[in-house]
Amino acid sequence: MASLRLTRSASRALLRPSLSSSLSIISSSSSSSSSSTTITSPNFVTRLYHLFPDFENSRHHFNVSKKNLSLLSNFRPGIAWISTSSGVADNSGKGDQNNKNVAGGPSWIDLYLPRGIQPYAKLARLDKPIGTWLLAWPCMWSITLASTPGQLPDFKMAALFGCGALLLRGAGCTVNDLLDRDIDTMVERTKLRPVASGLLTPFQGICFLGFQLLLGLGILLQLNNYSRVLGASSLLLVFSYPLMKRFTFWPQAYLGLTFNWGALLGWSAVKGSLDPAIVFPLYFSGVFWTLVYDTIYAHQDKEDDMKVGVKSTALRFGDSTKEWTTGFGIACISSLALSGYNADIGWPYYVFLAAASGQLAWQIWTVNLTCRADCNRKFLSNKWFGALIFSGILFGRVFS
Repeated sequence: MASLRLTRSASRALLRPSLSSSLSIISSSSSSSSSSTTITSPNFVTRLYHLFPDFENSRHHFNVSKKNLSLLSNFRPGIAWISTSSGVADNSGKGDQNNKNVAGGPSWIDLYLPRGIQPYAKLARLDKPIGTWLLAWPCMWSITLASTPGQLPDFKMAALFGCGALLLRGAGCTVNDLLDRDIDTMVERTKLRPVASGLLTPFQGICFLGFQLLLGLGILLQLNNYSRVLGASSLLLVFSYPLMKRFTFWPQAYLGLTFNWGALLGWSAVKGSLDPAIVFPLYFSGVFWTLVYDTIYAHQDKEDDMKVGVKSTALRFGDSTKEWTTGFGIACISSLALSGYNADIGWPYYVFLAAASGQLAWQIWTVNLTCRADCNRKFLSNKWFGALIFSGILFGRVFS
């Protein structure tokens, strides 16, 4: 009987949840004692405490499914993890019936970052770099296209824009999660985001947003005056984008205008002005590209979007999605060809452009729009499309 009581007690200790941003189960054999500390500035400490998440009051603190608890059979000594992302596991291509929340291992954020800042890192999507890639590639295209023929691009400028893409993407995600926190709780894929789940309060999210924008301002001030004004003007798009899904079936087009602003900014940062014949086709090629990949991405949420009442191109196009995205893909490649022609770029550019065309066609015509896993795979593959265009511009400039 004593053994039975000990087993039950150990089980309760094991199953007592402690949220970081993902749900972690930590077993401990003894409680640690801490020495008393004299607090000399209680008001300051109280204010500082509110910036760190209250893990015990998270809305989904006790939402541990039987399916996730079955993972305990594979429990590693010390710590077991239950993923809070609505992962995608269906490889059969037969639809969404197997595409519910699936358990997985911890991300690098869970493993290596201090517990108090993990929710902030996940709010900025640092564990999902695809958004940063998609934001950074148009910047790199433009910077490289603006370089002197026969020479390599300005790597210092490219590094600045890379850091800027990371910060602006994180700020955009923070704005999105703050404005959509009520909608996110009703969507399977987003209901466990830090703000929607209650792990972070809106006040904590706003403070984090201010921190990211301050760092972004430091990067913007490294550019010329023309680029400072041009870069600051993009904030209107960043802050208004999350509202578009409430009013129009074309939020993906608005995202394209936002995400590809770097195609304008990169050129102006190098040249000090804009050349419309080159940068406008480059910019609109990015907009059409975004309409392709984000429409595919939106098909993951179309059932939840219909229930919640938000709009997307996935709902607008429906069964005609592949025809629409094919048109956008043709417009994207045509705009890239026009931009390269006006920039008098070398022949290697067109070889890589042909390869990128094939990659984009593969996405559009092989994606299973009823399978979340396949939509996600095709969406993630767009980092390679961006890399192909960048490589083409780089070699085209070097061999000009």
